[in-house]
Amino acid sequence: MNFRIGIGYDSHRLAEGRMLVLGGVNIPFEKGLLGHSDGDVLCHAIVDAIIGAMGVGDIGRHFPDTDTKWKDYSSIRLLRHVVELVHSEGLKIVWIDSVIMAERPKLASHISLMKDTISQAGILPATINIKAKTNEGMGFIGCGEGIAAQAVCLLMQA
Repeated sequence: MNFRIGIGYDSHRLAEGRMLVLGGVNIPFEKGLLGHSDGDVLCHAIVDAIIGAMGVGDIGRHFPDTDTKWKDYSSIRLLRHVVELVHSEGLKIVWIDSVIMAERPKLASHISLMKDTISQAGILPATINIKAKTNEGMGFIGCGEGIAAQAVCLLMQA
């Protein structure tokens, strides 16, 4: 069997006047993530991990923030596009493990819906794991200035 692994990371500043979207889910909060698309750091980290496992660059190469086509674009749609690319290359997503790092809001109650929403991009729910952690008050995350996410993806030949 031919296995490939990739890692992804993304972070964005929190800003007023934006919706907070994580894993394709609108999370009630007084601020949202500032980004060229919808700023969904979880989807961006997963996309980057998948692209890394495929060995075809990074998220910025495929969806550059200099292209107005991607302005305010749904990150679930970006993920769906990358999942289709995976399948077109004869690969299969075996496992996604991810972590969202945010001091606030608390995210545990939203994780199930995030998994369901991410699965609508073509990833089996049983192959997705999402964790939420705080940064114990340290750094830009701990000070409430931003949110970050990391993901690992395991691919294999279909």
